Amino acid sequence: MQYERPLFLLLSSLLAAAPIGCAADPPSQPEGWDTEVALRPALDRDARPEVVEVDLTARVEEVEIVPGMKTPTWAYNGGLPGPLIRARVGDRVIVNFRNELSAPTTVHWHGVRLLAEMDGAPGHSQPETPPGGSFTYDFVVPDAGLYWYHPHVDSAVQAGNGLYGPLLVEDPGEPADIGDELVLVLSDIGLRDDGTLVDPTVGGNLGTVFGREGELLLVNGRVNPVIEARAGLRQRWRIVNAAKSRYYQLAITDHRFLRIGGDGGLLEHPVASDTILLTPGERADVLVTPRGAPGSTLSVRWVPYDRGYGATFARPEVEAFRLRIANEPAAEDEPLPELSRTIEALDTSAATRVDLKLTQREGPGDVVMGINGVASWEADPLLAAVGETWVWTVENTMEFDHPFHLHGFFFQVLGADGKPVRPMEWKDTVNVPVDGAARFAVRYDNRPGMWMFHCHILDHAEAGMMGMLQVMP
Repeated sequence: MQYERPLFLLLSSLLAAAPIGCAADPPSQPEGWDTEVALRPALDRDARPEVVEVDLTARVEEVEIVPGMKTPTWAYNGGLPGPLIRARVGDRVIVNFRNELSAPTTVHWHGVRLLAEMDGAPGHSQPETPPGGSFTYDFVVPDAGLYWYHPHVDSAVQAGNGLYGPLLVEDPGEPADIGDELVLVLSDIGLRDDGTLVDPTVGGNLGTVFGREGELLLVNGRVNPVIEARAGLRQRWRIVNAAKSRYYQLAITDHRFLRIGGDGGLLEHPVASDTILLTPGERADVLVTPRGAPGSTLSVRWVPYDRGYGATFARPEVEAFRLRIANEPAAEDEPLPELSRTIEALDTSAATRVDLKLTQREGPGDVVMGINGVASWEADPLLAAVGETWVWTVENTMEFDHPFHLHGFFFQVLGADGKPVRPMEWKDTVNVPVDGAARFAVRYDNRPGMWMFHCHILDHAEAGMMGMLQVMP
C-alpha cells in the first residue's frame, strides 16, 4: 500500500497533460483551405471599436489575372477586387478616398442605407471626384449583410476595368457555428491576347443591348481558383455579383445550396435550391456542405441563364471555381442553429402606386434606353416624401431581363397578388423578366435627398435606363 499514493499522483499528472477523447478539438477545414481566394483586408486606422476608418485609392495597377501576364487594371488599393472592409452593425465607417486615375469618379456604397450625400451619385449626392482629388465618405452601417462599392461615373467602363470591392457588415448577435465563412466576389473581365483590357465599346450597339461580358470569369480576382474542403463540414459563402452585365447561376453536381440571406441580411427562413442565381448587383448568403471521396474535386459551375432571345445566346457551362476534398475522413458537422428572422410586411393599403416601363428608343445612331420612353438625361425626378410607402411596378418591354436597383432603400418584393413573396427578405436589386414585371413595396424613412434607380446591367444604365427619386423632408 505504500506505493498507492505516488502511483495515483503519477497517473493524475499524466491524465492532466494528455487530451481527453471527449474534449478533442472539433473537425476543421484543411490548413490553408481559403488561401487561393483570400481577400485583402482593409487596414483600419482607427483604434476605437465602433469606428472603422480606411484609406481607399483608385489607380491603374498591373495585376496578374492570366498567369505570367500583367494587365493594367483600374483598381482600389492596387488589387482586384478592392480590399474587404469589415464593420459591425451600428459602426461608423470613414473612407478617405483618393482618385489617382486620369478620369473623374465616385464611390457608390451599393445597398447601404446611408445619407444621400454619401451615396456617390454624381451631380446629385456629391460632385465627381476629379483626377488628383479626394473625398471623405462618412456614414453609419445600420444593417447586417454583404454590400459592395463601385463607381457611378462612366460605371460600365470603370467597374468593367476592375473598380469594385466588398463591404461586410456583421451582426454580433447572429448565431455562431453557421459555417466556415468566405466572401466571394464574382465578376468577369475581357482581355486581349497581350493581356490589355478590351475596348469598352466592343460590339457597338449590339454590345450595349446585350450588355458586355468578359470572357474570363473571376472569383476574388482569380481564374478558376481552388477552395480546400473537409467533406461534411459546412462552408458559408457570402457572394456578390460585381459583374457589370453577367448573370451568375451556380451549380454543383449532386449538391444543394441552403440560401439563408440576400441583399439585406438573413431571410425570414432558409430555403434550399439546386442552383443560386445572382443578377448583377445582387448578393446571396448560402451554406454548402461539400461531400465526396477524399482527394476528389467538385466543380462549381457557371450555368447559362436564359435572360432573353432563348437559345440564340446559349453558351456552354464554365467552371467558375473548384472544391478539393481533403484526404481525410468525412466529418460530422455541428447541428445547424435555428436561422429565422421576423420581417414585418409593409402596410400597402394606402400606398402610392407608381408604374414604370423599361424601354428602348428606336431609330438611327447609338442605342438609347430609358424608363417610360425617356432617357435618364431627359427625365424629371419622381417626387416622394419622408414617411410615404410606395408600391412600384416595373414592367419590361424589351427582349432581355433587367436587374432593377434602387439606391438607399430596401424594399419587399411582391407577388402578382400584392402580397410579399416568401420567404420574405429585404432587397435592393430585383430581376425584371422578359414579358413580365417586378413589384415591390418601399417605405421612405427619414433620409431625404435625391436617389438613383436604374438597370444594373451597367451598359444599360449608361445608355439611359436610369432615373431619379427625390424624397422630400
